[in-house]
Amino acid sequence: MLTTPIIRALKQQLECELHVLTKEKFSVITENNPFVDKVYKFEQKIKEVIPELKAENYDFVVDLQKNMRSIKLRRALGNPGASFPKLNKEKWLLVNFKINRLPNVHIVDRYFEAVKQLNVINDDKGLDFFIPENEELKPATIHEKLPGGYIGFVIGGMHKTKMFPVEKVIEVIDKLRLPVVLLGGKEDKDTGDQIVSHTINKLVINTCGKYSLNQSASLVQQSKLILTNDTGLMHIAAAFKKPIISIWGNTIPEFGMYPYLPGYEKRSVLVQVNNLKCRPCSKIGFKKCPKKHFKCMMDQDVDEIAKMANKLIPS
Repeated sequence: MLTTPIIRALKQQLECELHVLTKEKFSVITENNPFVDKVYKFEQKIKEVIPELKAENYDFVVDLQKNMRSIKLRRALGNPGASFPKLNKEKWLLVNFKINRLPNVHIVDRYFEAVKQLNVINDDKGLDFFIPENEELKPATIHEKLPGGYIGFVIGGMHKTKMFPVEKVIEVIDKLRLPVVLLGGKEDKDTGDQIVSHTINKLVINTCGKYSLNQSASLVQQSKLILTNDTGLMHIAAAFKKPIISIWGNTIPEFGMYPYLPGYEKRSVLVQVNNLKCRPCSKIGFKKCPKKHFKCMMDQDVDEIAKMANKLIPS
């Protein structure tokens, strides 16, 4: 999602043929993108597609991952290319010694360093997500009350320490003034069912695992507001310029991965527990809190989150 501004800018400003290489499970994000001419996918190892990529004889390779795998790929292809400042040392200092030397720059803007020599610049139009017409969902087909407006609550995440605890989700939902649609993957279905069974006097619909990514994105697009952990659907919400309340646990927005909304920054509210000496404890996340108290999530103010959500809902 965070690479889509680069893709659009390259295509529009250079009028080039543009290919994307991605893992199979992420390919849906680019397969419907009109700025992409071809998508190369791999399942496990990148060597699966190297012969095909070599045959393309690219003029330029843009590396927006900058890990050992992508560096080896660029060497194997032998084409001109460039990457961006990943700031791993700065992140390490912040995680391990709480010394903050990170620039106040979103990762999308750092990505543009990779295309600087091509004279490609950021058009400040934000992120892109394109939903095929056959995967657009009508909220009325899910529940008759949803066309009147609903809040999307993204309950999933890659790591437990980045996920708002179930009991906290339930507390917030009970204080919201609109119905709630729970969003997430198949792995979040049981959690969603638990939330539904414990909410009082509130229409809460669990869609986790029921719909494709494009269909879930359609529900995000039609919501009044998105409450979310730091996860992929948060960035899809940003692509649709939705009001977003993002809830931060062991990671921090300063890493540069907060909702990217150029020109619409006031639609994004970052919720976090400040002044915790143990935070950030990782640049990614853990299965459980290393300190065992999980204060970065357990100390979140549910009353304030609900109050902000109700205030942000467009009239």
